[in-house]
Amino acid sequence: MRVLLILPPTDSAIKRVVGTTGPPLGLAYLASMVRDEHDVKIVDGIAEDLTFEDVMKIIKHYDPDMVGITATTSAMYDAYAIARITKNFNENIFVVMGGPHVTFTPELTMRECPCIDAVVRGEGELTFKELVDAVDKGRPLRGILGLSYQEGNGKIRNEPPRPLIKNVDEIPMPSYDLLPMGKYVADKTPFGTIMTSRGCPFNCAFCSSSLQFGKRWRGHSVERVLEELSILRYEYGRREIEFLDDTFTLNKKRAVDIPVKIKEEGLDITWTASSRVNTFNEKIARAMKAGGCHTVYFGIESGSQKTLDFIGKGITPEQSVDAVKTAKKVGLQALGSFIIGFPEETRTEAETTIKFAKKVGVDFAQFTIATPYPGTRLWTYAIQNSLLLTRNWRRYTTIDPVMKLKYFTPEGISKMLRRAYLSFYLRPKILIKDLIERHGFILKRAIRGILSVYYDTKRSKEASKIPLKAVSFD
Repeated sequence: MRVLLILPPTDSAIKRVVGTTGPPLGLAYLASMVRDEHDVKIVDGIAEDLTFEDVMKIIKHYDPDMVGITATTSAMYDAYAIARITKNFNENIFVVMGGPHVTFTPELTMRECPCIDAVVRGEGELTFKELVDAVDKGRPLRGILGLSYQEGNGKIRNEPPRPLIKNVDEIPMPSYDLLPMGKYVADKTPFGTIMTSRGCPFNCAFCSSSLQFGKRWRGHSVERVLEELSILRYEYGRREIEFLDDTFTLNKKRAVDIPVKIKEEGLDITWTASSRVNTFNEKIARAMKAGGCHTVYFGIESGSQKTLDFIGKGITPEQSVDAVKTAKKVGLQALGSFIIGFPEETRTEAETTIKFAKKVGVDFAQFTIATPYPGTRLWTYAIQNSLLLTRNWRRYTTIDPVMKLKYFTPEGISKMLRRAYLSFYLRPKILIKDLIERHGFILKRAIRGILSVYYDTKRSKEASKIPLKAVSFD
């Protein structure tokens, strides 16, 4: 059986600024689950800079029995286009989708795009493997945990959720060899990505991670992490690595053991990782620095305790100051994530966050507008309070306003976002030139938002005028 896994082409603001997006590891994991018994191909429509016509030609040439698609919320219409292209070529090809958006909107997804036969919800490896085997052998789909699918006559069936994989070391290595690894380059720097843990015990209002991968944190063993890093380093020549874990420092002992082992093995890599400000300490910081880490990404989010409490972040501004000081003390760069535009946030509180971004001491800042993605508590809050301005998924970018706000108009919060970037990076104007010359790679990944805001202003205004029912790919 031939299985074609696709990340659709899309008009990606991130790619315009950074040069590319990262590898679709989710597809690479799925490929590893079934490639021993089936022929598998991965298409990264973004990194390979493909058009829909290009993908259509690939589908015709490969002639798959199943097409699997993944997409973020803002790229859902591109995913729908791939589904339609597939069915137009051969209506017997089984089309399945996965990812965070469809996990929380399986019925809506299949109603918006009837060309999709099934949706894999949540952690997808085992569900996908069972699905492929069932389709290959012509068995019924009933009973496959974690699967939603079309039963016919407009009926959609949701099977019960699948229990999380307890030992994530049992998941095969992602199939890097099926990805266009030569395409993942930012500022002339080839980079690789790795996810060494899954699950998050926290419940931030804007994040669906704990619902997608569970509240129970599950980490790969240190040995497994080093094995995967060695593959990236020696088989693909990657010296720059991004750890994609939600919170690399959640297990403090492991957060020390991994960089210690990296140093002992002489891997000669540099890397970035994310941390909560209240799971970070000097011992971890020193180990990370010694092991090649150059930048730590902190989810600071706000300088207002009221806002932090509203989103359930579970931290204080003082903890953010302490964590950044600790990082800087040992020579690590700090990148801070900040969000403005929560429903009850006042202008003063938003300004407090912008000022705090400068005060807290981070080297780089990433600002976004609060966006209620399906599955999040913020989505539920927005629905309950009739705050959604649109369900045009194209606008769910974190830089386009999609919620009614009590103290801002959509234009007002967009203006505040631009002000945040300009206020932080133009201190004075020569600073940004100096930063680009010395830290081009990390800076470009940090400030992608500011350029995206300007690139996407016209597109966003036009998209906002298009009613959802009018979007068609026929």
